[in-house]
Parts: sequence; C-alpha cells; structure tokens
Amino acid sequence: MNLRIIYEDDNLLVINKPSGLITHPKDTNDKQESVTGWLVKKYPEIKTVGDDPLRPGLVHRLDKDTSGLLVIAKNQDSFLCLKNLFQDKKIKKYYLALVHEKPKEPKGVIDAPLGRIGMKRTTQLHGKKKLKDEKTAVTEYSTVKNFKDFTLLEVSPHTGRTHQIRVHLKSIGTPVAGDSLYGRQKSNGPNQPERLFLHAYKLQFTSPDGKALTIEIDLPNELQNFINQLQ
Repeated sequence: MNLRIIYEDDNLLVINKPSGLITHPKDTNDKQESVTGWLVKKYPEIKTVGDDPLRPGLVHRLDKDTSGLLVIAKNQDSFLCLKNLFQDKKIKKYYLALVHEKPKEPKGVIDAPLGRIGMKRTTQLHGKKKLKDEKTAVTEYSTVKNFKDFTLLEVSPHTGRTHQIRVHLKSIGTPVAGDSLYGRQKSNGPNQPERLFLHAYKLQFTSPDGKALTIEIDLPNELQNFINQLQ
C-alpha cells in the first residue's frame, strides 16, 4: 500500500490515502486492504482508539476512489478532541475536483439535503420521491482554472455526508471527471481520467496540543498528468 505519513506528533497522524483503497472495512467479513488494516499493523496501540472497532483511530473518512489527507487519532483523548472539532466544524477540509463543463457561477454554496431513494445505498439529491435518512448538506466551491471542457474547482464541504461533493457537483451540472457512479459515461463525453478526479489536498485545524496546523499536499501524479494534457 502506497500510504505516506504527511504529519505526525504524539497525538495524531495525517496520511495521504491513495485512490482505490478503502478507509475501513464495512463489516467483519470485509477482507479488503484498508487504511485501518495498515494502521493497526504499524501502530498496534491504535486498535483500541475510537468508538467503533471497525474504525480504530478514525475521526473522518474518504471514499475509496478519493485520494488525499486523512486525520487519525493516536490515543483516546485526541480522538475525542478531534471528533469534537469535526462536529463543531472547526476542521476545514479542502478538495481539488476537476469537473465537466463550467458552473453557472465561478464560486458559490450548494445547500441541498442528501439521502437515499428506496433501498439504494447511493446518495441521491432531493427529488420528487421521498428520501430516506435525509440530512442537510452544504458544499462551498470556487473556480481555480477553466479549461475547454473542464473546470478545476476548490471544494470545501461544510458537512460530511456520504458522496456529498460528488452528488452536489452533479446537481449543478458539473459532475466530477472520472466518477463512475455519478459522472458521465466515457462513451458519451470527452476524455476522462482513469480514476475519480477528487483529491483532499488541504486541512486546517488546531491540534489537541494547541498547534495551529495547515497541511497541504500536491495532486497525485496521475491527476497532475491529466491536467497537464489539458493545458
């Protein structure tokens, strides 16, 4: 597993999760490689940190196909501290997303509830059918660069719903490039990257021991190479 530690102190880790790796197993029968599997091998003491045995040390997650920065608590006190920071929206998360077309406004806020329709586990935008598990969801975006068929956006979710960024960006007519679930079929649109073009590139928060942290990483090579072809 190509997992890099970007930042570490006595209380927490920040790692760079590659695309294609799940953050944690969905149940005890899920034997896929995961961030938590790597964690408990490298840091056995983290196995008992948190409030869910399947998610040791995790205070948030990234979709399997999303890459980027993930915060992990190394002890129970820091877990509770970081969990409270997330709940109080005091940890700012920033993503880079390459989307099809251009949004009508170069920057804006998408405020639309998310939920499920029927038994489908994929999160859907609010529509005519009654949503199950409907929850408020807010996403802020701004344009970084325009290309002929694509736009590079900086995206900051104010809430942490499943597939929130992907569904919200689709809702304004700009699905994320390379999104096999919510995006365009390759045969129906312009060339797309081979993977989801969504990367958690920056975090800003105050650590449990009081340090003001801003952690930022570059795009993975495969995403940067795709951008370079658009220049």
